[in-house]
Formats: sequence, C-alpha cells, structure tokens
Amino acid sequence: MAWAGRSSRRANATAIARQAKRGHAEAMRTILLAAAFLAASSYPSLAHAQGAAAAPATAADARLKALYEAYADWDQKESGFFQDAKGENQSSDYLPKVDPATQLARAKYQQTLLDQLNAIPLASLSPTEQVNAAVLREILQAAIADAKFREWEMPINSDSNFWTYLNARNPLDDAAAYRRYIARMRDIPRYFAEHVANMRAGLKRGFTPPQATLTGRDSSISSFVKPAEQNAFYEAFRTMPSTISSAEQAQLREEAKAAIDQAVVPAYQNLLTFYREAYVPGARRTTAARDLPNGDAFYRSQIREFTTLELGPDEIHDIGLKEVARIEAEMQQTMKDSGFKGSFAEFLKFLKTDPQFVARSPDELLGVSAYAAKRVDGKLKDYFELLPRRRFTIIPVPEALAPFYTAGRGGLESCQMNTHNLPSRPLYNIPALTLHECAPGHSFQAALAKEGPALPRFRRNIYFSGYGEGWGLYTEWLGNEMGIYRTPYERFGQQSYAMWRAVRLVIDTGMHSKGWSRQKGIDYLAGHTALSQHEVETEVDRYISWPGQALSYKLGELAIRRLRSEAERELGTRFDIKKFHTMLLGLGSVPLPVLEQQVHQFIATSKAAPAPAQASR
Repeated sequence: MAWAGRSSRRANATAIARQAKRGHAEAMRTILLAAAFLAASSYPSLAHAQGAAAAPATAADARLKALYEAYADWDQKESGFFQDAKGENQSSDYLPKVDPATQLARAKYQQTLLDQLNAIPLASLSPTEQVNAAVLREILQAAIADAKFREWEMPINSDSNFWTYLNARNPLDDAAAYRRYIARMRDIPRYFAEHVANMRAGLKRGFTPPQATLTGRDSSISSFVKPAEQNAFYEAFRTMPSTISSAEQAQLREEAKAAIDQAVVPAYQNLLTFYREAYVPGARRTTAARDLPNGDAFYRSQIREFTTLELGPDEIHDIGLKEVARIEAEMQQTMKDSGFKGSFAEFLKFLKTDPQFVARSPDELLGVSAYAAKRVDGKLKDYFELLPRRRFTIIPVPEALAPFYTAGRGGLESCQMNTHNLPSRPLYNIPALTLHECAPGHSFQAALAKEGPALPRFRRNIYFSGYGEGWGLYTEWLGNEMGIYRTPYERFGQQSYAMWRAVRLVIDTGMHSKGWSRQKGIDYLAGHTALSQHEVETEVDRYISWPGQALSYKLGELAIRRLRSEAERELGTRFDIKKFHTMLLGLGSVPLPVLEQQVHQFIATSKAAPAPAQASR
C-alpha cells in the first residue's frame, strides 16, 4: 500500500489525530486499499446492494449530500491533498498540521457535522443514502473518540509511524508535481517538530507504546540520514518524464538536493536523536492498554473503532478460544494427512526448521507468490462476475521497513512480500498470504475500486478494518474451495494463518484486559501456529503497541462467512457465489453492522427475483 504521506485514518484526514497514531506505514493500507470496493450504482447487478438504484432523491438526501460534500472538501484540504482535473487525489505542496490546536479544531468541526447528521431523519433517506449516512456517522464518531483520548500524542507503534512513505519512489507526472514534492520536503522539519512536541506530551502522561516494542525501530529513521544523491527522497529524480525539458530537470534536481540536505536530513537527524535519547528511554515499561491513562475506556474505544461492533474484551476472548479449538482440530487432521507421525508440537518444529520450506533467495519466495497468483487467475472466473482490467506486480517490502514489517501488504500498483530473513518466511504460508494481499484480496479490491469510482468522494478513501481485513482473511479460506492449496503443507499454512488471526482475539484481549505478559502472548502464538519465531515476536509487539486493531481480521471474516452461510441456507439453489461476491465488493467499505443489513437485503431481493435456470456455486 503505497502513498507518500498517508495515514490510517478512515478518510483522507478525518482523524489526522489518527494519522499521528497509525503513521504512514499503516496509512498506506488506507489510501491504496481504502474504498477498495466498487460502488453499487456502477453496475446494474449491484442495485440490490444499496437499495433500489433508481429510488427518487429526497429532500433529506439533498441535506445529507450537501453535508458530506462539504466534509469531503474540508477533509481533503486538511490532509494535504487536492483533486485534479481527472477527479483524482493528488498530494499538495504541504504536509498536514498535527499540532494540538489543529487537532482540537478538527474534533470540534467533526462534532458539529455529527450533530447536523443526527438531525437528518434516517427514515427519510433513500436506501443508498442511508448507507452513506451510516458510514459518515461511523467515521465521525471514531474521530471524535480518538480526540477525547488525544491519540495524536502517541503517533507511532511497532508496525507504523509518521516518517516513512514521505519519499516518492517512482517518477512523478510533471514539473508541477515535482515542485509540490520539493515543497513537502521543505515542510518536513515543521511536520516532525509538531509530532515530536506531541510525543513529549505523551511521555509526560505515560501515553506511549510499550518500550519493549520500540527497540530497533530507529533503523527506519536512520536510513534517511544520508546525503542527497544517496537518499531515498532523491529516487524520484533519477529518472524523470521526457515531457520535462533537460534544463528544467537539472534545475529540479538541484532544488531537490538542496531540500534534502537542508531540510530532510536535519529533520530526520533531530528525530533520530529524540527517538534514541528521549522517547525510547522514557517510554512506559508496562504492556497493557489498561495501564494507559483511562486505559480501560481507551481499549474499549479501540475495539469499537476497529471492529465497528459492540463487543467487550471478555466476549471477544471467548470467541477467540472457541475458534482456536475449532481450527486446532482441522490442523490435527491436516498433520495426519501429511503422513507425519510425531506430536503436534513436533510437527510445528518440523515445519519451522526443515530446509525444504525455506526459500534460497528473495526471488524464489517472490516466484512462489507469483505462481500462486497465476493459479488464482485461472479460478477467478468461477467465483467472480467482475474482474479488474488493471494488473498488479509483486515486489519485496522496502529494505528500510522489512525487518519490522509484516509478512506482506497489498495495494493497487503492487503486492508486497517480505523477503527479509528468509528462514522466517516459510514457503507453505506464501499461497495464503498471496490470496489475502494480492488476489482476490487487497490488490484485486483496489483495482476494482479504481475502475468503478461511483462512491461519494468522502467514501473513496476510507477503510473499515473489519470489512476490509475480514474480506482478506475470507479469501484465504476461499482458496480451499478454489483449489489453490496443493499439498497438506500449503493447507496447513492456510490453517496456520487462520489460527494466527484467531489467537489474536485471545492474545490482544489477554494482554490488554487480562494482565497477560508479552512472553505469555509470544508462547501462546508460537504454540498454536507454524509462524517463525521472528514473525511471532513481531506480531505480538504489534498487538501490544496497537490495541484492538488485530481483532478486526477474524471478527470480520467470521461475519462474512456467517452471512454467506445464511444466504446459502435461505436461498438454496438460488444462491450464486458470483453474485454474492459482487454484492460484497459492491458495497464499498462499510461498518460490519451495515454489511449485515445489506446481506439481508441481498437475500430478500434474490428471493423475489425470477428463479435462474441454474445458479452457479
């Protein structure tokens, strides 16, 4: 997921407070994946997904549209973007403001919008606008809740931060885009200074990630402390479009070098010094979210934000334990299918240590992923009505991020595979990872979104984790039906990934509400999955420093699978898997309760339609 300055907020800037917290690495998931779903009105077959497409607009519709269009304009400007002549978002010549006064002003504006939204009678809205209202309400409520906890004072975690992805890695479109990029580089000192001031405020009140999760992350800062022509910020200037004259190219390169040496490098150096000498030494020694100021309320707020469900820690913990038991039984059977004669613990050790499962080079790992993606290509027509025209590439995770990054990330232009520390990336996991991140997971979603942009502007750059990550995990499971997993080991890899997300429900709630230690979380994850020790420790640190986020995957997948089972049961021979997937992808990114409402509408509409000659499964 790439973007030169993106946060994991639910909209471009809806909670730039959240930008502070999630940072630009996770932020990348938001803009390339955000709204990675087609608008129902783009395709006649999707009309049922959001009600009758031709329903007449109401006066309430007009009020709502005026509200969210004004919000979209504000949101875009606040986050440092503008809309070009093609209607696409482009980075402006400045980075967003993140100082407390600006954050509080944003929250005040969002509360005003929420009050105006709540004054619009829901029953007076058309079906499509009811969905838009629900999405806007969720966005605003989450942003307002974040502001109450002053989340901008903790702008990093073990997985993401605000200082990566500010650099452009590919050539830009024209001279104007280069000048805006240079201006953003010049703005980095101010941007970093505001973040550092926020972090100092967080230090004073004990509102930081746990110290144990921050060690070594300074390498992602130090990688940018290099002279201009060796600096990653200069990469976009190495090859420039031929539409820019040679003389102007030379001038832009000189301006870029000056900006890097005079602004970028000093800003990163100052940040590095602060991180090493003040932030990490002063970060809290505890691990639980409940140990933060007003910690229990904060954790419950994070659960609500990431899952969009009204579930408490105890309820989620119990769901996790039941899922762990169910998946463990499947894993035991797969172990038997493989012919392995030892215990389950011995099987896990075999999978983690046998050389046959380790790629000999980064290219070999990328090749396994590429072949899995091509096997998926051969099956897509049997499960999807709409296939994207746009293609994605498979590339390694950038070197500066790889040591502490997750196994992979998917996005519009590329699907990233982590090739750092190859023994920690067993090949039997790669097919499931490829389905999730590439196709029919996130890259597939993003391409469909690009080709069918009929959502209102405020919804085009949003991302609800329960919906988006639930889809990604659902596609891993779907790989069984599609016949993607060829060996017991690859099937075990998928089951191990499913277990990985199930134990998150147990570990996240265990650590943040039940007093689990970091080591207990590590032991639990290592004892239930075939993940390498490196992956286990990276993941547990992520859960510790990012409370609630990891819960969204499994809860979202469980919701999608439950709703699919309900549709199959209710529709019988009328159930069509292709149309079901079209409906799901056509909703746009929505809270899980809205998803459930829309699936029920799909069932009702499908029952009322003339029976097809033969439904496809």
